[in-house]
Amino acid sequence: MRHDDASALYLGLISGTSADGIDAALVSFEQGMPRLVAALTHPWPDALRERVLAVAQDLVAFDLDAYGRLDVAVGRHFASAAQTLLQASGTMASQVRAIGSHGQTVRHRPGGEAPFTLQLGDPTVIAEQCGIDVVADFRRADVAAGGQGAPLLPAVHAMLLGQPGRTRVVLNLGGIANITVLDAGGQVLGFDTGPANGLMDAWCLQHRGEPFDRDGAFAAAGRVDTALLEALLADSYFALSPPKSTGREHFHLAWLLRQPRVATLAPADVQATLLELTACSVADAIRTHAPAAGDVLACGGGVHNPRLMERLARYLEPSRLASTATCGIDPDHLEATAFAWLARQRILGLPGNLPTVTGARGRRVLGALYLAPRE
Repeated sequence: MRHDDASALYLGLISGTSADGIDAALVSFEQGMPRLVAALTHPWPDALRERVLAVAQDLVAFDLDAYGRLDVAVGRHFASAAQTLLQASGTMASQVRAIGSHGQTVRHRPGGEAPFTLQLGDPTVIAEQCGIDVVADFRRADVAAGGQGAPLLPAVHAMLLGQPGRTRVVLNLGGIANITVLDAGGQVLGFDTGPANGLMDAWCLQHRGEPFDRDGAFAAAGRVDTALLEALLADSYFALSPPKSTGREHFHLAWLLRQPRVATLAPADVQATLLELTACSVADAIRTHAPAAGDVLACGGGVHNPRLMERLARYLEPSRLASTATCGIDPDHLEATAFAWLARQRILGLPGNLPTVTGARGRRVLGALYLAPRE
């Protein structure tokens, strides 16, 4: 274990299941509490994003040579995101103790006889390119301990948004939706509820050539198809009890297209139904596991979809839905902030998981350390 320099900065990097950009956050720690110093979202080159999404959805053959090339390409682009943030914020590499790089998940299989999770983005490339130590591979220690390896944000949600005597839910609307239940007594529960932006983004790209449904306009132009919605909600994942986690390897376009009814509907009606699926499944999870929640605080890209927020607010009544911005927490960079915190936990030799969330056998120090050149 090494002692932490209280003045040191940490840099968090993550690309979520939507692969809509690499979020980078520069974070300071005052008395152990993370504070966002600077942040940005670094866009993917179209060709690289397409390769990542094709692999994540099993749309292409993927041999070891292809894996190695993509791992390095993603690592280089993560390094570019970190360097862009350092330059934009006027921060020298020497001021940053470590980069916490989540990488890009392309497979997450925490169940079965040989559970595993796989993220791309070679951390040795990031350390070499940036000249900063890198902590990466955060999920595997939890999976090895019998956990889901996800979600990993609830510990940070509890630090920043917990309120003694009041039950709150933090809702992350990324490619996949997940919730953190912060109950009035201080207990923390969290799990993936199902799809959020990922399916809507994929359908929008296929039918409108746009990577996401800006302002929910595509969905708003359609009508919810009740029969399709009920068929999608019948998926066994929604009935599973937590701990549980999922990803694009389960909820992808092929999963949607298994429903014959999709081919009979206008594309806008399918989009409206996918948005309703997100709202319904999130609300069902919160009603089941946090019926006393007074506040539901949303973060992630979905907060910028007014149509989705409107439907969620209606389903969640009488709980109050708001962005984490109302609590002074940037909704776009909370995940990246969390991976900066996880990097610091690894440097200090402290655990980063919550067994009540992931189902692991105990607390574990997460991540592996990759040293930058010392010359």
